[in-house]
Amino acid sequence: MSTWTGQPSVKGSSESMRMIFLTCVSIGITFTWGVEMTYCTPYLLSLGLTKGQTSMVWLAGPISGMIVQPIIGVIADRSRSRWGRRRPVIVIGSVIVALSLLTLGFTKELVAYFVSDKSLARGVTIFLAVLTICSVDFSINAVMSCARSLVVDTLPIHKQQVGAAWASRMGSLGHIIGYGMGALDLVQLFGPTLGDTQFKQLTVIAALGMLATSGITCWAVSERVLITARHEPRGGQGPFKVVHQIWSTIITLPPRIRGICYAVFWSWIGWFPFIIYSSTWVGETYFRYNVPPNVDTKDALGDMGRIGSTALTVYSTVAFISAWVLPPFIRAPEDDTFTHRPPASIARWVELFNKVKPDLLTAWVASHIVFAFTMAMTPFASSFRVATLLVALCGIPWSIVMWAPSTFMGIEVNKLSGSPDLVLGSQPNGGAHHQRRRSTASSIELLRLEHGDSHVPGSPTATGPVGSTGELSGIYFGIMNIYTTIPQLISTLMSTVVFGFLEPGKSPELAHDAHPSEQANTDGPNAIAVCMFLGAISSCIAAVVTKKLKYL
Repeated sequence: MSTWTGQPSVKGSSESMRMIFLTCVSIGITFTWGVEMTYCTPYLLSLGLTKGQTSMVWLAGPISGMIVQPIIGVIADRSRSRWGRRRPVIVIGSVIVALSLLTLGFTKELVAYFVSDKSLARGVTIFLAVLTICSVDFSINAVMSCARSLVVDTLPIHKQQVGAAWASRMGSLGHIIGYGMGALDLVQLFGPTLGDTQFKQLTVIAALGMLATSGITCWAVSERVLITARHEPRGGQGPFKVVHQIWSTIITLPPRIRGICYAVFWSWIGWFPFIIYSSTWVGETYFRYNVPPNVDTKDALGDMGRIGSTALTVYSTVAFISAWVLPPFIRAPEDDTFTHRPPASIARWVELFNKVKPDLLTAWVASHIVFAFTMAMTPFASSFRVATLLVALCGIPWSIVMWAPSTFMGIEVNKLSGSPDLVLGSQPNGGAHHQRRRSTASSIELLRLEHGDSHVPGSPTATGPVGSTGELSGIYFGIMNIYTTIPQLISTLMSTVVFGFLEPGKSPELAHDAHPSEQANTDGPNAIAVCMFLGAISSCIAAVVTKKLKYL
């Protein structure tokens, strides 16, 4: 069994403020991802890389997620740092992300300062840019892994859906801020203080935002400190033992956790083409059907980017609003075992409302169906307004996809780690005592955000029974991320095959030898739309797999 000291708590005068502080780091994570996904591809192309070479660079994202998150999860699960298990990784990872972003934005200047030969400087610049992008991918995956585990560790079972919903809200807010800033002329707005190009200024802002948001979360949250871990392997945590623990955990996953991972797997085969190509698809749809024939478009790529960014801004706004509006209308999985006590004056109406609102599992299945429908309609979109509408509608299922898997996984992980543990508490006379956890019900009361008079938020120790700890959240969320990243590789292969058959050369909308409206072959299918249609099939499978969770 495990022994612990301290009690999880979050600073703040209200539950909403505590949830904001707990999930604030999600803003920096999604903002950084947005900057990287939107601007790094044209940046690498401008340095001289081919599209094929650039696509190889982007394999670093799913590969790092597949490797880093499980390994970091295992290491953090066993950490005995007096600062907690998750926050040190978040701090170190955020610093590496910030330094890598600043290096990426000013790569040419840094190389020019040390290398005077132009031909050599070009090669070094490309190498350094690719290296820093990989550094961003690996470090931000470490931050993301521990940020999700921190929510699971801190909140009791009956707060898991609330915490996951708040993380989804903060993530959507980060996307909105990122796309909004990308639409502004930052050089004109801020002057050359932060850099003389849009990309440089965005990397500076993203670096500062990453440090600020992670700093707020780490300042506000107090973690329990692990003294000894249950089932700790003999001889410590060597690299081979870490890999062996990950593999043995994968092949022995509990049925319900395995079902959650399968649902995530099929869902992400559908979502990944949308995330990568939806902006380009909206822009291509505009050039196929809406561009005036007498308009000379000199910067087709820039126009396509701006049109696509507008669609993604609308999509992010819909996702943000949905993350606020939907949770109160969806019954949490633990509502059947945890009884809320509404005021007597409205108890009757609350009871009637709770009888008709769907549970989270039903909402998750519905999100797959809605997304499948929108993706099935993409080959038939004949205007960029219809394309923008379809992209915007995806914000609704996306908000559910962002909190449903994390909620179910958080609940299952807390149940697994809810067996009796020891809690080491400091006594006034300097001694120590051990006390077993008595019951799940009492521990839920002690782990809620508002602890009561005898357990003040921020208290460094806990002398009473403490609830489920999320002890294994790192490794299980890391494994779930493997089921997220493998579909990305599958979707990339699928898209490559589709592009090879339908658009083996350049995108006709971006061909330079003719006006885009004349060059685009509107009689043939759009290759990206075909990829999204295939994603709709995968989403239907995800709906069936998700529904089966009810019987596991």
